Amino acid sequence: MDTRIRKPRSRTCELCGRQEVWSDEKGTWKIVTEDGERQVGDPHCLHEWDITGAFTPIETTDA
Repeated sequence: MDTRIRKPRSRTCELCGRQEVWSDEKGTWKIVTEDGERQVGDPHCLHEWDITGAFTPIETTDA
């Protein structure tokens, strides 16, 4: 049995709609661009990300 820790790859603010994806290249979150428009949401929002208890960071597989 093989176990690995997963990280979220994308997130959306539940309050203002800001969308971000993880950039392995930069090692940080990057704002999503859709149809040429950055999905920044409200810059003054205290973001509440959609990463909840439903996200399971521990993944096991049969090796």
